[in-house]
Amino acid sequence: MFPPETRILVIDDMPSIRDLVKNTLKTMGYKNLQEAGDGEEGLKILMQLNSTGTNIQLVICDWNMPKMKGLDLLKHVRATAEWTNLPFVLLTSESERDQVTEAVLAGVSQYIVKPFSAKIFEDKLKAAWQKHNK
Repeated sequence: MFPPETRILVIDDMPSIRDLVKNTLKTMGYKNLQEAGDGEEGLKILMQLNSTGTNIQLVICDWNMPKMKGLDLLKHVRATAEWTNLPFVLLTSESERDQVTEAVLAGVSQYIVKPFSAKIFEDKLKAAWQKHNK
């Protein structure tokens, strides 16, 4: 599992979902949390922190957002050398097979369908950790 000091970026256009995710993470013992309201803002935070050497170590991102969708951000992250192995979890209310396939092909670490329970959330984070730390 990700260590408690993991730097996590939560990206969602709905403040209530960001709060839900952050509170779930805090309950799990994580304290080093950043947030963004859309993919463009998330990308700016990733680039800013990368330039200071304080890299984000896990991204939890909504799929459907204005400005830059989560899948587009994922594709950008995977195309950037420093972030090819950055754990990236997509949150979505979408569960259509084509979209899941597209996310898998783009290199998503895990995929969480909303609404989710704390147990499912934790299980998906464990799976993302294992995928990137074999």
